[in-house]
Amino acid sequence: MRVDVRKTYKLFIAGGFPRSESGRSYPVADTSGKVVARAAAASRKDLRDAVRAARGAQPGWAGRTGYNRGQILYRIAEMVEDRADTFVSQLRVGGRTRAQARREVERSVDRLVWYAGWGDKFVQVVGNMNPVQGDFFNISTPEPTGVVGIIAPEEPALLGLVSRVAPVIISGNTAVVLASERLPLPAVTFAEALATADVPAGVVNILTGPKDRLIPYLASHRDCNAIDAWGHGWEGLAEIEAAAADSVTRVVRPPRTVDWTNERLAQSPYMIADFVEIKTVWHPKGL
Repeated sequence: MRVDVRKTYKLFIAGGFPRSESGRSYPVADTSGKVVARAAAASRKDLRDAVRAARGAQPGWAGRTGYNRGQILYRIAEMVEDRADTFVSQLRVGGRTRAQARREVERSVDRLVWYAGWGDKFVQVVGNMNPVQGDFFNISTPEPTGVVGIIAPEEPALLGLVSRVAPVIISGNTAVVLASERLPLPAVTFAEALATADVPAGVVNILTGPKDRLIPYLASHRDCNAIDAWGHGWEGLAEIEAAAADSVTRVVRPPRTVDWTNERLAQSPYMIADFVEIKTVWHPKGL
């Protein structure tokens, strides 16, 4: 007799899968209202732990070569592809047909591979040698912003998540992600892909739970260097910006509408540029 083992869905912090500090969970329902799972409801303490883990991992991640970070993103893509059937079943909970869910997984893999290819090219494209008059060089080069808080879109639960995480981490940033509240299961499975893809602990931390409780704490956290609001939309954006302004935290505003399936609109090197700082140095020429 076959016995189905019910899975316990947890958070992803510092490379591990802890339960929520609060001990709470919430029901995840399909389109008919049937509860199919329970996901961990992250607390303010969990968010602080995630930011601390991201801060600790950031210098080491930024210190890797762009080529190495690209290799790791490519490995993430392989792990996502290996779990394609699991992602398909989880996306169907949100009302996708099997074909639609399969296509979303394929696009997610393609997007990861696309951003992986920028790992060792982005600095050369965005940085430059500035023409100046004098016996010195003037060079501009991009550096990662630091710790980025990502508000993932509610849908598409997987493609939207991948589309925002990839450009943030490829340049050397680390991330604290608030996953889709209604469809958190793909985010948890994505965390499992990260854990088996050579991603250093703390580079990506994923929290599930009620966003309305977590967003104010994320936006006002003084150790976050940027907030990605693409997945949040414009409703309530002013409150996020006001909370972030107190610590001069950058807020990346979303467009009015986002077509996550459009490669020309939803993936761009400019999305990587949203999360870097440009450092300019002067160096004297030799005789």
